[in-house]
Amino acid sequence: MSSESTEVWTGWYRDRRGAEAIVITAGGRRVATRIRGIEYEGADFAALRAADGTALNGCVLEWDLPLPVVTGGTAQPATLSCLLTVSDRVDLNLTLHCGGTAYESGIAGGGFDEALARIARQLPPGAEFGRRLLENA
Repeated sequence: MSSESTEVWTGWYRDRRGAEAIVITAGGRRVATRIRGIEYEGADFAALRAADGTALNGCVLEWDLPLPVVTGGTAQPATLSCLLTVSDRVDLNLTLHCGGTAYESGIAGGGFDEALARIARQLPPGAEFGRRLLENA
C-alpha cells in the first residue's frame, strides 16, 4: 500500500464491557480506529493511542482483509485474519488463508510488518503477496 492510498477494514473490538463493530483505516504509515467514541491512531497496531496518550488495554481487536498471493504471475485470492490482544503486552497473530492452507505468524509482539514477514517466509518458493500493507518506507 502506498502512502497515497487509504484502506478500510471492518472488524470487532471486545473487552469486559462487551463487543462492538469497528472500522480500521490504514494509510501510508498510520493506522486508526474509533472505539466507543474515542479515536486511536498510531504507526502500527502496537502503537495505537488516543489523543491524550491513553493506550488500549484489556481488549481484543479482530479483522480480516484480502491479501492475494501471486505465484508464477497468477494471483490467488487469500484472506489475512488478524487478532490483536492488548493486556500487559501487545500480541498480534496473523493467519493467511490461501489455497486451503493456513499460514500462521505466531505471536509477534504487535509488529505487523514482522508478523507478515513470518508468513511470507512460509509461502511456497516463488510465491509473494500481491500487494503491500502498512508500508513503512
